[in-house]
Amino acid sequence: MEYEKIPTILTADELLDRAFRKPAIAKHEKRNKKRADEEFIRSASKSLSDKLIFMVKQFPTIENLPIFYQDMTDLLFGIDKMRRSLGALSWAANQVMTLGNEYAWKIRRAEDSSDIRKQGTARIASVIHQIDDELHFLNEARNTLRKLPDIRDEFTIVVAGFPNVGKSSFIRHVSSADPEVAEYAFTTKQIVVGHCEIGRDRVQIVDTPGILDRPAHERNYIEHQALSAITNVADVILFIIDASEACGYQITEQLNLLEELRRVIDDVPIEVVVNKSDLKTLDGYYNMSTASGEGLEEIVDLLLTYRESSPSSPLMHIEE
Repeated sequence: MEYEKIPTILTADELLDRAFRKPAIAKHEKRNKKRADEEFIRSASKSLSDKLIFMVKQFPTIENLPIFYQDMTDLLFGIDKMRRSLGALSWAANQVMTLGNEYAWKIRRAEDSSDIRKQGTARIASVIHQIDDELHFLNEARNTLRKLPDIRDEFTIVVAGFPNVGKSSFIRHVSSADPEVAEYAFTTKQIVVGHCEIGRDRVQIVDTPGILDRPAHERNYIEHQALSAITNVADVILFIIDASEACGYQITEQLNLLEELRRVIDDVPIEVVVNKSDLKTLDGYYNMSTASGEGLEEIVDLLLTYRESSPSSPLMHIEE
């Protein structure tokens, strides 16, 4: 994931401390004080400018990110605000280089270079402190966004249904490895992502606790927006029902949630399956058991029929 590559964004004081420390040591070792002051200003301003440009470049171009990350970036921090903050860093990088060149030139022609160096240092520090809020904001964004789950541009099944109906068990059964568990970043709830290897292709399966397992009136604003972001990547939604009601929810409640999702999500197909068929089946629906494995292969085959119509994925070839 691109956000994982972003380094820690330093504060204004941290940037200034690192930029001034090494040139200050070098300055004290030189006998020609005017030359030392000039090199101090040039070195510090270049160090700051280079570091700011590096930080900007480490943020991915938002337009090139998968739609899920674009949506989540906008939801959590605002794409326009991030652009403005990154623009402020670029502005500061240009400003400190300009000031560095200006004061280096003044020092070379000054009678007392020490005062000019102090003035230049103060002005450069002032520019960096002007972007301290942006630095804090971008570091907060970096820390949050790098924790987002690894949702890729590939055929995606989103699993829905009340808690304890067997969503995570389904993912574990059909995934080729232990599913990844990651936090949403804006809540303590977690998202479960599994990848199923079928033939030479991969299928992404996503469980979204706290988003698709409760009625709309129980979701907050951010969760509603997250629902939109998550369903944007879905090629098909698998809604799981527990007919035995061992999950703690009555059939009527589960069917009501299903109908609500159908009203909210009208552009993504929804397939309904009954789990825990070893305890109880339900006529008119596909039945399976994640406990015994019964019916799982048929459900996977059903879901993969949507692979052929997925605009982002080539046809899947299933190995017998």
